[in-house]
Amino acid sequence: MIILLLFFGLCTGFVAGFFGVGGGMILVPMLLVAKYSMKEAVSISIIQMVFSSIYGTFLNYKENKTLLKDGITLGLGGFLGGFLSGFIVVNIDEIYLKYLFLIIVLAAIIKVYITPAQPKQTIQKHSIFSLVLVGFIIGTIAMSIGVGGAVMLTPILVGYMYYNLKEASSLGLFFVIFSSIAGLLSSIIHNNILLFDGITVGIGSLIGVYFGIKIKNFVYIQSYKKYILSLYIFILFLTLYKLYYN
Repeated sequence: MIILLLFFGLCTGFVAGFFGVGGGMILVPMLLVAKYSMKEAVSISIIQMVFSSIYGTFLNYKENKTLLKDGITLGLGGFLGGFLSGFIVVNIDEIYLKYLFLIIVLAAIIKVYITPAQPKQTIQKHSIFSLVLVGFIIGTIAMSIGVGGAVMLTPILVGYMYYNLKEASSLGLFFVIFSSIAGLLSSIIHNNILLFDGITVGIGSLIGVYFGIKIKNFVYIQSYKKYILSLYIFILFLTLYKLYYN
């Protein structure tokens, strides 16, 4: 099982680095297929995200230091929202969490498809309140279903705040640091944590995230959008399979 978890971490880390996501959208379905319960999968996913997001953000920051301010503001909101997630996971039946996960994947596919990878408008100055509010809402939902929130944040940043897709993905991974640490603390408080399994997956993710970011930096942005859509569609079918055929 340790080898399998390390492999899951390697795959998830690559996805996290390349797409700028926490990796939960691919890790949670894989863990469900491996016979973990939804709540166990969420616990492992949150720990993995702490590993991959911190290391991935360090690598992204070396490439682009201009996104730090908005990243911290969004992250603060994500931290506050993520801290509430342990209460939600403990008190809501996991079947509802699975369907919420499915709805978010569908919404992400639609938004990424209709939004240009390189917006025509320039980035506008956003209020601290609006950034914190967006981060709070996304952090609350994301940590409750074991994803970092970037899958929801990236379409918002590109579609409504006019970042290009690669900048948005870097901010998304930055955001995951805050939401995942908050989610981890909340899970520990509510005694809903699989520490050994999560650390094992997290160690594997460090290698994957390094190569994911390196490859992302060489990919043309229009092709990058197609890769993101392909990932979301794959996750959609994997989640549907687990919901209706297992």
